[in-house]
Amino acid sequence: MATVELRFSAQPEHVRTARLVAAAVARRAGVEEAVLDEVRLAVGEACSRAVGLHRSNGLTAPVRVVLTEEEKVFSIEVGDEVPGPGGGPGDAVSGIDAVLDPDNEGEDEMGLAVISGLVDDVEVTSGESGGTIRMSWPVSGSSDLP
Repeated sequence: MATVELRFSAQPEHVRTARLVAAAVARRAGVEEAVLDEVRLAVGEACSRAVGLHRSNGLTAPVRVVLTEEEKVFSIEVGDEVPGPGGGPGDAVSGIDAVLDPDNEGEDEMGLAVISGLVDDVEVTSGESGGTIRMSWPVSGSSDLP
């Protein structure tokens, strides 16, 4: 299992760099060429959301992006350090349910909707130490594809 970790200050201009790194690592991991635009867009949305949360909450901590290549799947986790409302470390909402959460508001909800439209396998978690959006895609040669 190969892992690349990227941390950047919560500035909008760094989101482009995160998108480029994600696309390059996804390509190397074997994600199909036709899916790379979806990877790039989803990472851009997730990173923009994390940057916005950090900035609106006055946090100076970096945004965290972890890219992991496994045998049959490539995954990306984008993490922020903004505590979730009443959330514990195990609170998780998967897929479209994350978008329909009544606690989500405005741009946050829109970003999650875009991500859910781009990624089939997405999980949003929120807890005391922050939130994470985990997205994954199959890699070429994976025999589990429908």
